[in-house]
Amino acid sequence: MNKSGIRIMFELITMVRSLWIWMIVAIVLGVLGFLCSILITVFGAIGIVQALGLNDWISWHWLFGLLAFFGIARGIFRYGEQASNHYIAFRLLALIRDRVFTALRRLCPAKLEGKGKGNLIQMLTSDVELLEVFYAHTISPILIAVIMSVLMSGFVGIWHPLLGLYAFVSYGIVGALIPLYLSGRCQKLGIESRNCAGQFASYLLESLRGVTQTLQFDGGSKRLASITRQSEKLSDYEGKLRIANGKGLALTNTAILSLSLGMLVICLVMHENGMLAKEGILLCFLTMISSFGPVSALANLGTTLQSTLASGKRILGLLQEDEAVKENRQGLSASQGDISFDHVDFAYEKEPVLHDVSLQIQKHQMTGIFGASGSGKSTLLKLLMRFWDVHKGSVIIDDKNVAHIQTASLRKHESYMTQETYLFHDTIENNIRFVKPNATREEVEEACRKASIHTFIEQLPDGYQSNVAELGDSLSGGEKQRIGLARAFLHDAELLLLDEPTSNLDSLNEAVILKALHEQRKDKTILLVSHRHSTLRLCDRCIEASFGRNQT
Repeated sequence: MNKSGIRIMFELITMVRSLWIWMIVAIVLGVLGFLCSILITVFGAIGIVQALGLNDWISWHWLFGLLAFFGIARGIFRYGEQASNHYIAFRLLALIRDRVFTALRRLCPAKLEGKGKGNLIQMLTSDVELLEVFYAHTISPILIAVIMSVLMSGFVGIWHPLLGLYAFVSYGIVGALIPLYLSGRCQKLGIESRNCAGQFASYLLESLRGVTQTLQFDGGSKRLASITRQSEKLSDYEGKLRIANGKGLALTNTAILSLSLGMLVICLVMHENGMLAKEGILLCFLTMISSFGPVSALANLGTTLQSTLASGKRILGLLQEDEAVKENRQGLSASQGDISFDHVDFAYEKEPVLHDVSLQIQKHQMTGIFGASGSGKSTLLKLLMRFWDVHKGSVIIDDKNVAHIQTASLRKHESYMTQETYLFHDTIENNIRFVKPNATREEVEEACRKASIHTFIEQLPDGYQSNVAELGDSLSGGEKQRIGLARAFLHDAELLLLDEPTSNLDSLNEAVILKALHEQRKDKTILLVSHRHSTLRLCDRCIEASFGRNQT
């Protein structure tokens, strides 16, 4: 997605439409706050003018009263502006997080298989939080700066139109030209920094998950060196951004002082030519030097905004990415019936997996599929679940193309156990029950008996309330696999898809599970993928997968 910064800002701004009233409130309060701040300086200058005996515009009582009023009002308006901006920001961050998770659900699993998990975590946390800078410290400050530039240029222009024009040009230099200049210099750097942060997060997460294998094969030094290189690369990017930010700040301050001195010089020249009174010199100069606050805030965005826009670009890219499989919300209802793969072709990107595959699988039978790795066995199950769509041909259940079946109905009709069982950091009971939240304790236990895991759970100190460590690290591969089977049994769908369900089990547990499967085939259709011939011995029919990319 190659978009300009302005296009990204526009798309981010469109998200604020539902909160436009709060945005107007924030802008009005911001303008009033800056006016109070500047008027403190202006009335202070009036006091100096009166003390010097150059003019007598207002009584001292009123002067000090107004200074006190503007000081208090400045604080109130500033607080109101910040409260409004942050209310908008945090409401929108919640909205963005909701949209991001909705997008992930829409893209899952096809579009997420190739994405680094650490990179996604970086996007969901750091990138989303960076947008708070945009909503709370960018949108309203830009509009406030524009309004204040016009107002202050008009005020200075009261003394002479040339001074008003000079002030307006000065505000444009600090608030527009400098930010655009800095933004252009930092654009590539900001994007590379966010991408590098995402890659580093992915690599670090991968390293933490694989720490046992790293220690086992003495790969710690090599892994640590790689982490160090990536960390140094990220630090280099961030260091360059900080240096650019410092240079931008120095350039902004230099410009403000130079332009303010320019105003003083112009005022002195005009005074020498009889075009401006003495009090006008003091008032115009002090007004000028004290009114750069709104535009100087924009100047600082020249460097920091690039990281924010890079985060916005990544998030917008995810939100606008087309899903590989579109959810069918109003299709046919799934039902029991024979399954057929009719001249199916499928490839993962450019890697062919299935070519002209035709299979017939009868309902209420247990069908086994075996074959070499890479032959496409697991892919058949994913196509039945419609995690992917076929590239050619069709997958049929009960004379209905799975693409025409309502996705929710299809998933409810099928129980799918993958090769790797993912466990949440929760109790064992909740890890099993989440496939059927309204299941009774008796149903959960019965599913665990079928999966030959009930006795093991009962022997734990807290039984079914025992907590599972993160990623299920407190359980063995066989125990996790049996919990995965318990989930499939509890789901109790009419079509049971099992991918290597006994690969980590001993012969005794394998026999118990096969017996449970054999008893269910009277009213279920079971499709079982396995390398183990012992697992396939009770199948009504076995199919050798000879259609994959590794087959000759």
